[in-house]
Amino acid sequence: MRIFGYAALLLALVIVALLAKNQLSATLPAVVPAQPATTGPGSGNAAANGSAISAPGQAKPIQQQYKEALDAALQTPRPMPDE
Repeated sequence: MRIFGYAALLLALVIVALLAKNQLSATLPAVVPAQPATTGPGSGNAAANGSAISAPGQAKPIQQQYKEALDAALQTPRPMPDE
């Protein structure tokens, strides 16, 4: 009887491992193959002609806004209770 318990435990472990693998593979970002950059003005490649903003370039203003909001929140005085 003990062998059936071990077999059931092993089966449950395999099922959980497969579910975890499927879940992790679904949440990982897909890798997009890099395209060669063309430098012509009518090439249609936004990265080559400078009209696209990179991810770090998009993150900078958001980080700056967050820092300014945090600094402003820290500068406001807290109300003192009347005692």
